[in-house]
Amino acid sequence: MAGSQIERVFSVLENLTSAPRGLPMQTLAEQLDIPKSATHRLLAELIRLGYVRQNPENLRYHLSTKLVAMGFRYLSSSGADIVQPVLDRLAQETGELVRLGVIEGERQTWIAKSQGARSGLRYDPDMGRDAPLFYTASGHAWLACMSDAQALSLVERQGSDRPKDLGPNAPRSNIELLERLRLAREQGYAWVEESSAVGTSAIAAVVRHPGDGRAIGVLSIAGPSARMPEPRLHELAPLLVSYTEELSAASQASELFS
Repeated sequence: MAGSQIERVFSVLENLTSAPRGLPMQTLAEQLDIPKSATHRLLAELIRLGYVRQNPENLRYHLSTKLVAMGFRYLSSSGADIVQPVLDRLAQETGELVRLGVIEGERQTWIAKSQGARSGLRYDPDMGRDAPLFYTASGHAWLACMSDAQALSLVERQGSDRPKDLGPNAPRSNIELLERLRLAREQGYAWVEESSAVGTSAIAAVVRHPGDGRAIGVLSIAGPSARMPEPRLHELAPLLVSYTEELSAASQASELFS
């Protein structure tokens, strides 16, 4: 993917984001499809600027904490202080993991969370990644805001690669997905039980812009299926919807939703 120098820089940063143990130069050169000499110059410049570091023992390259710090500074000044207390209250009431995904273009990215479980089984995935649309409650909640044709088109553009360890109740076809979306439209929220993985359940509802009603985010509650079987998911639905309405009303004071 040679591309421009800027494309190469961001490709390096994105690839390192997915490699907490670091990557050797050869791997990065292959991913960029450029010579090792050019890759070395690019990495040297990123190290000089403080965005990348090299492990002196195995010579692998890692992200520094500079990007993380930049992200936290952005969140702290863009309305996260308004959003976080809402997530914390919902997590405390439910005793489960609460996540907020923000919609930008064709992506829904989990950007904030609050963990309500203090002991026992905990479900706590990484933040900062895009919500898979085909098999997650967050994905279904957003897709249900669209027509069937728009939903399937967006799923296709996101990519067809799906983990091999999906749960037994994950949709196996577009027809099954569309049935999930139909139910989500009827209920006003989406739910999955053992879809993303064995032993996990989630429920999600859309946060809407208070002016034009467009979907701007998705609020979800997730946890072990042992604590969150389907009847429990539906019990939580009114509480979840009330919190999405609160976030919708507060969204204009937060640049996270702009």
